[in-house]
Amino acid sequence: MQLHRGRMIDHIQLRARDLDATKRFYKAVLEVIGVDYDDQPDHLSADELWIDAGEPATHIHLAFQAKDREMVQRFYDAGLAAGGRDNGGPGEREYHPDYYAAFLLDPDGNNIEAVFHGPHERSADSVVLTWDE
Repeated sequence: MQLHRGRMIDHIQLRARDLDATKRFYKAVLEVIGVDYDDQPDHLSADELWIDAGEPATHIHLAFQAKDREMVQRFYDAGLAAGGRDNGGPGEREYHPDYYAAFLLDPDGNNIEAVFHGPHERSADSVVLTWDE
């Protein structure tokens, strides 16, 4: 069995008040950014992200990496169509040169971002964890 994980975070858990609405939003934006997900009756998981139902709902800022500016736009459009709310349309930000991002509020009010950092080279696509089943 193998798991692909990021380089710093093992996982992030979100608690949703309305799991079905939250799943709709995340499935739409995850499809745009090219991240596979596992949709189960009691949760949705994708790479380092785990979402289930519970109270109180979480309130965090989460940023997904985008491959280019077009992906940022598609993320924003898909998120709005899937019930997200605008929290800052696609555009350049002043965080560093070439920082291009869009921000949406998910159904529970979490600030969800897609960001393209401009031309760059990744040191690795992911960290691969492998073990015998």
